[in-house]
Amino acid sequence: MTTPTQRSGDKLKKAIKTFSELLEQHPEKSRLELLHEVETQFDLSPKECEFLNKNFDQR
Repeated sequence: MTTPTQRSGDKLKKAIKTFSELLEQHPEKSRLELLHEVETQFDLSPKECEFLNKNFDQR
């Protein structure tokens, strides 16, 4: 969850790191399932989710 003093870019960086870790830790889960977990955890906007899905390493 973001605090008022946290910049949007910081939130996205943390989301990217978490998404990367989840992909490694849970290969049995789908990318979309993990993306949804990160989206919920960090309260990402639709644009931020789209960015993660399109620009993050797809296996």
